[in-house]
Amino acid sequence: MIIDKINELDKLISYLKNDEKELIIKALNFSDKAHANQLRKSGEPFILHPIEVAKILTTIKLDSDSIIAGLLHDTVEDTKFTINDIQNKFGYQIAELVEGLTKISNYSLKANKQKLGENYRKLLLAATMDLRVILIKLADRLHNMRTLKFIDNENKKINTALETLEVYSPLAQRLGMKEWQDELDDLSFKTINPDARNSIIERLEYLNSKDENIIDEIRYELKKIFLDEDLNCRIIGRIKSPYSIWNKIKNKNISFAQLSDIMAFRILTNSTRECYRCLGIIHRKFPYIQGRFKDFISAPKSNGYRALHTSVMGPKNKKIEIQFRSNVMEQIADYGIAAHWKYKDPKKIKEKDTKEYQWMHDLVDMMNTSTTQDELIENSKIKLFQDNIYVFTPKGDVIELPKNATPIDFAYAIHSEVGDKCVATKINEKLQPLKTILKNGDQVEIITSDQSQPSPLWERFVVTSKVKSQLRRFFRSKKRDEHIIFGKEILSSLFLKENIEFNETSKNKIISEFNFKKIDDIYELVGSGNITAASVLKKLYPEFNLNLPKNFKYENKDSVKLKGLTAGMSYHLAGCCSPIKGDQIVGIVTAGIGVAVHTIECETLSSFSDSPERWLNISWEQSSSQSSTFNARINVVLKNQPGSLGKVTTIIAKNNGNISNINFSNRKIDFYEIILDIEIRDSNHLNNIIAALRLVSDVSSLERIKG
Repeated sequence: MIIDKINELDKLISYLKNDEKELIIKALNFSDKAHANQLRKSGEPFILHPIEVAKILTTIKLDSDSIIAGLLHDTVEDTKFTINDIQNKFGYQIAELVEGLTKISNYSLKANKQKLGENYRKLLLAATMDLRVILIKLADRLHNMRTLKFIDNENKKINTALETLEVYSPLAQRLGMKEWQDELDDLSFKTINPDARNSIIERLEYLNSKDENIIDEIRYELKKIFLDEDLNCRIIGRIKSPYSIWNKIKNKNISFAQLSDIMAFRILTNSTRECYRCLGIIHRKFPYIQGRFKDFISAPKSNGYRALHTSVMGPKNKKIEIQFRSNVMEQIADYGIAAHWKYKDPKKIKEKDTKEYQWMHDLVDMMNTSTTQDELIENSKIKLFQDNIYVFTPKGDVIELPKNATPIDFAYAIHSEVGDKCVATKINEKLQPLKTILKNGDQVEIITSDQSQPSPLWERFVVTSKVKSQLRRFFRSKKRDEHIIFGKEILSSLFLKENIEFNETSKNKIISEFNFKKIDDIYELVGSGNITAASVLKKLYPEFNLNLPKNFKYENKDSVKLKGLTAGMSYHLAGCCSPIKGDQIVGIVTAGIGVAVHTIECETLSSFSDSPERWLNISWEQSSSQSSTFNARINVVLKNQPGSLGKVTTIIAKNNGNISNINFSNRKIDFYEIILDIEIRDSNHLNNIIAALRLVSDVSSLERIKG
């Protein structure tokens, strides 16, 4: 078997020079010797893994140094050999690549927060030093995912798949490695949610059985249309991947039947000019679906991807997505960063103005501004997953922003001072709210005032990671005075309620008991929630029984943990929006009652917009414990036919949800409506259940009920 693999690799490196091939064979023999007597979980000799990694790297025609590093990537970590040994035998460049791979090899989502953050830094820094490190690491992860089935520990398999979806797949997407990304996504999906994947595959097979050869028929008709116009194009047709379909169902809150672009076609031309010509022909021939046209040629994606995208009611009266690319664009789409990599003189990413890699430099900048490991990881993931839009300043300068960006994001992109002093905006010369979502091609003007400062509400709708970090720093610097004012109000209110005089004597006694220099220090602690007003009063008068309100609820060991609140600080989940773990939340402080936890989109929050001092920046605390559960309520409209309810309850049970209550709210001849209360772990758990239910053909509509 090993000889066959070696012969296969030898054929795959035929594009390299003879001396490069000889060095690869030398590295292969070295790796084989180093890993002698080592086996993989599959029972196969370990050497097969580095060979497979090297083979994957040849598919994108990587240079000999990268292939050698792929063969050697586990030697330092898993054998007696050192980096010095690698350098002595293969030179500095290869040793540097192997060292970069070794430094990030222990990165794991299971690591503690500090370790996770540090390893995340290593991963990103390695990428900015030499992108080939990441390409090799992606190839390593791809083969590990292909062989994930041989791992017995189910938790380990799921954690590995989650890590792949959260880190490695977005990196592949950002680097333009579309084929690698698709395979990583599908292999992860197969591990995490096999039932949903199988359901989608079954639905696709059913549709295919109804319209056999539909892909070929549409492709033939498109080919004929272009030939009639004297255009010889290559046309590729496919059914979209199960994971892509799953994401659309989850993110767009639609059913399988509502998907309009299950089939996708790619038109490959000889030039950019022909791309636009083909697009014009298609739009003349078939009805265009509004809002589905995107021009990534005039405004390329940040990873260099260029193409035209459109959706039409195409041949056979089928909704189809069509992409138009030149052959050069196709090469970049297939190989991403590898398509224009200079292998003979490996380019280090140091030029700040290099557009393709600017996103990486932004990530590194965020390392220096993120105050916590959680913040770093959150910001990084946001940056990785972002699609970009392009808007204009009044002078015509183009500003690149993430999808769903607002004028606040735009203002900070101009300059931090412009952002801090922003009071209003004009979009296409019309005054618009600051939370307006910008669209491609918008012209944006920012109106500023020297008397203005950032609002806490901005954090609810800005999407740029850098802006989020800047806002957090600003509010942290402003919090002390606000906490002092609010803490004083809370203390004085409680003293008054308990008929205890709050004078200089009591204040001095508080300072003495807590060993502080001034009363403002106590006010700050109370106002920030680090200690409660009740604990201050109890400290002064241990014998005093506090008359706390009935809804004054203290956190205990079984409670859900919140970051931003300390042990002993009271809180409750607001009934108006019923937040669950995973929802973005904010705390509103009320004297004598505690903190009400709301989702950031809760309409009730508008009534507190004039009281920024009452807002607390809180979030769910990540915990390995799965003991905490939440009640979520969903409204489901079902076809009125035998077995439909059984399908729903079965899907919920399969996805580890527990139905605590069911109510038939409306019943008609064809449909009936039910309200289900489901015990779930967090919002992601709920979203998975909802997405799985949307795949059921008997489900007409479904939505989460808040409140």
